[in-house]
Amino acid sequence: MGGAVSAGEDNDDLIDNLKEAQYIRTEKVEQAFRAIDRGDYYLDGYRDSAYKDLAWKHGNIHLSAPCIYSEVMEALKLKPGLSFLNLGSGTGYLSTMVGLIIGPYGVNHGVELHKDVVEYAREKLDDFIKNSNSFDKFEFCEPVFVVGNCLEISTDSHQYDRIYCGAGVQKDHENYMKVLLKIGGILVMPIEDQLTQITRTGQCTWESKNILAVSFAPLVQQSRADGEKPDAVQLPPVTVRSLQDLSRIYIRRTLRNLANEDSQGKGMVQRVPQKRKRRRCRRRRINTYVFVGNQLIPQMVESEEEEHTEEEHKEVEEEEERDIGDIEILKQVNVLRDQIMALPLPESLKAYLLYYREK
Repeated sequence: MGGAVSAGEDNDDLIDNLKEAQYIRTEKVEQAFRAIDRGDYYLDGYRDSAYKDLAWKHGNIHLSAPCIYSEVMEALKLKPGLSFLNLGSGTGYLSTMVGLIIGPYGVNHGVELHKDVVEYAREKLDDFIKNSNSFDKFEFCEPVFVVGNCLEISTDSHQYDRIYCGAGVQKDHENYMKVLLKIGGILVMPIEDQLTQITRTGQCTWESKNILAVSFAPLVQQSRADGEKPDAVQLPPVTVRSLQDLSRIYIRRTLRNLANEDSQGKGMVQRVPQKRKRRRCRRRRINTYVFVGNQLIPQMVESEEEEHTEEEHKEVEEEEERDIGDIEILKQVNVLRDQIMALPLPESLKAYLLYYREK
């Protein structure tokens, strides 16, 4: 599934294409997509495929097409403080983007069938927290992943404001999914080859809306012998943040706001400009004909106009490379880190405020 938009050269280029095609329609979703580089969730050697609008699978690791994730993020109507459950959480790519929007006072849980994929998701999450500059630009709700079959969730589990299921849901499992949803909540899942948005309007009432025609692999049902009781999946507990953790969130928020106010006061607001699209120059050739024996053979001869066009094309590429360089410089600035490092505090406390990030 996918191929709805042109392939991008990098993550920003892909997001530009998704915006142009109206798959990304809101600023908060755009910011989340730009903050998380899709290529970081690919295995080494496969990154060249990351910015195509196509699904990707290697062993148990799977990523849906960017256009699907875009529609899901928009349909979930995310906002700060919500609880989110990702059924079939995979690499954690979607859960991490959700965490940037629901913020530190939300709940972010994922259930994944394969243990190796959960380990992979935790590695990618740890890499994002420790190494990505985007982490310092947002207040983040860290995803918590558990191994298990999402069709075997314990019946006494708590409900969620937002739920996404990343595998095809059979019609007889639809009500099972709905029960996990709070009143007023939104469930997005593929059912009967349609990506569907379901809103719970009351204790026993729902509203459904088809979003997009899709093709998903079905949910895996756990095989077991007759009479064998399945292992129930225990979802992570909803815990209250410690006073220490709340203090860190508040200090980082205050410093971030002060930095933004200072930049605005000096007229130095740093915005990463959208990368200019590369001009596509059409090559023109002139048909000429040459007699060889008794045959008239067509030959292609390059025109002077083509040579001129090639020179213009090179100039455009050089100018674009300069633009990209400027963008990279802007992205490398981490004002929050600089402010924390300048505080008159013990190094251990600074490290805590930085989430022990090394850069």
